[in-house]
Amino acid sequence: MTLTSTRPHPAVNFAERPMLVFWETTRACQLACRHCRASAQPHALPGELGRDEGHPLIDQVAGFGRPHPILILTGGDCLLRPDLFELIGHARSAGVPVALSPSVSPVLDRRMIGRIAGSGVKAVSVSLDGATPATHDRVRGIGAHFQQSVEAIRALVDAGLSVQVNTTVMDANAGELARIAALLEDLSVHAWEVFFLVQTGRGTAEGAVTPAEHDDVCHFLYDASHHGFVVRTVEAPFFRRVVAARRAGGAPPQRPLYAALSHELSQRERAPAARPRAHTAATRDGKGIVFIAHNGDVFPAGFLPLKLGNVRQQPLRTIYRENPLLIAIREAMFGGRCGRCPYADLCGGSRARAYPASGAPPAGGPGCPFHPCHRRPSPVRPHGPVAQRQSQRSGAGPDGGRSECPGRDGAANRVAAWQIRTATGRLRARSPSRRVSTGSATATAGSSSWAKRKTCGPGSVPTSPTSPGCTSATSRC
Repeated sequence: MTLTSTRPHPAVNFAERPMLVFWETTRACQLACRHCRASAQPHALPGELGRDEGHPLIDQVAGFGRPHPILILTGGDCLLRPDLFELIGHARSAGVPVALSPSVSPVLDRRMIGRIAGSGVKAVSVSLDGATPATHDRVRGIGAHFQQSVEAIRALVDAGLSVQVNTTVMDANAGELARIAALLEDLSVHAWEVFFLVQTGRGTAEGAVTPAEHDDVCHFLYDASHHGFVVRTVEAPFFRRVVAARRAGGAPPQRPLYAALSHELSQRERAPAARPRAHTAATRDGKGIVFIAHNGDVFPAGFLPLKLGNVRQQPLRTIYRENPLLIAIREAMFGGRCGRCPYADLCGGSRARAYPASGAPPAGGPGCPFHPCHRRPSPVRPHGPVAQRQSQRSGAGPDGGRSECPGRDGAANRVAAWQIRTATGRLRARSPSRRVSTGSATATAGSSSWAKRKTCGPGSVPTSPTSPGCTSATSRC
């Protein structure tokens, strides 16, 4: 959930402060959603940050300075937090903007909606995971929930709140996305935030779409952003690559899923707007985003279960600014395909998807079908002594670029092997000592001859952001 304004913001240095701070105020929730990241329970769990700890935490968020991060109170169901409106009031007095992410339950009635609107909260997000009751109710684990959700969205819009609808894409509902988009246009929602399923929590029981279907959905979402609402993605930063390609005149794919969704959307009676409203801020897990669990544990994001520290023992500002893993993520120090991708900083891949696939958050993102086969044209230079040491250990070249060009499957000759010490939140990067032959030149990864090495054969550089990558028979990739 992002819930940001469409108005221009002052430039934010993500090394100093996040744009969004998510606080899981409670794990309590009356729903039993099949894809729930938190595996939420009917009652609050022991160890939840208490009333006397909530205000100091908000003060820590304000301590990042201006522009203050947006504090998103989530759960579980944040409406089950007894001191919710006290927290909102304290945040407002500290100048911290607040958004809510409640569950649609009997608690979210018209009286509660009126109270939310009167509290100073400007934005609220609710979930809609299907275009039909059968699909949505199955995902949410409760009958008649689809109609309740539609009615809640309508009531929130009528109350003058900025409403964002969250949809998690999975096998079960990918074919309904065009109908969901049409419904949201009719409901006059402000934003549609599409979560690409990460199989964590109860989400391990659900089927994720394939990398090619991820790409199809991203192209469809670009089309949908012409229909009156902002479109954002979660755990699909490659959406920004697709948007860049389409804005540059690139053609969408002609695969079955995109063709079906695009055709269905084109049947709308309302003409699409000329200008898309696709959100492309270069944030990612740990860069501009940080997540605080119900017990104070801090994570790069809600879908990346890698503990960085706890606000009960360490200030949030210190964790965000100084944790080595977050520094590496913010400086795009990635391995695999992500490490050499020209969109490494704009996109950066889904760290939450890379972690369970490889055991290393900085590894290449497995959910993206894009296969670059050249060094980044604009590599990110390491900043500060910690980042410079990490760059040297990871096999990065003198300008921050990557030293090898793996195969199209993104598995062979990985640039860096990352070992995570979750107990202390420290990051250690080791460079594999591997000899790579490229024509007449032979070099060891990370050696001084790195800059002279040839990374790809002739004709191997993709011609557009949507190119599948190296296809040349002469390429070393």
